[in-house]
Amino acid sequence: MPRYAKYLPADERRAATVETVVRLAADQNPSDITTAAIASKMGVTHGALFKHFPSKDAILQAVMEWVAASLMTRVEKAIAPGSPPLDALEAMFLAHVAFVAEHPGVPRMLFGELQRPGVTGPKRVARALLRRYGERVLELIASGKASGALDANLDAKAAASLFIGTIQGLVMQSLLRGDMSQITIDAPRVFAIYRRGIGNAP
Repeated sequence: MPRYAKYLPADERRAATVETVVRLAADQNPSDITTAAIASKMGVTHGALFKHFPSKDAILQAVMEWVAASLMTRVEKAIAPGSPPLDALEAMFLAHVAFVAEHPGVPRMLFGELQRPGVTGPKRVARALLRRYGERVLELIASGKASGALDANLDAKAAASLFIGTIQGLVMQSLLRGDMSQITIDAPRVFAIYRRGIGNAP
């Protein structure tokens, strides 16, 4: 774990804090991560940490905002311009899985935030991410139906739910095993089954 310089520009300090929280969440329950632990891992004082974030919730919101931006950027870059809808869905699926494998603390944090009672800043960001992600999947499915690659009678909402739920299932199995390495091996085989299920057979 890197220890950061005591004096960093504000933007770099905030980015370093986000990185630290994501790394800590890979090995422990996110709700157990204290601001003292974050500061200690970064090699800074509590006071230095709170110069950039007014509260722990503000830190968590910054983490969720990073997750949302990073994940959506990753999946969009994976989709080749003009690629067939089913290929685009596969690229999105595999890019998402690769992102999780690289940042195993992310699903822990997402699941944790979504289960928190009440409405918080981090929870709003997490919900917005799920909504935006789901809309992108629906766009690709609609494109597939329009092009004839998918059955015109396919239930788009159900297919989108299955797409997201399949990734969540792979993630949960990996978390239960305590090993994220298998997820990138399983993902292509699992998507192949999903693809056959929603594809319009010639």
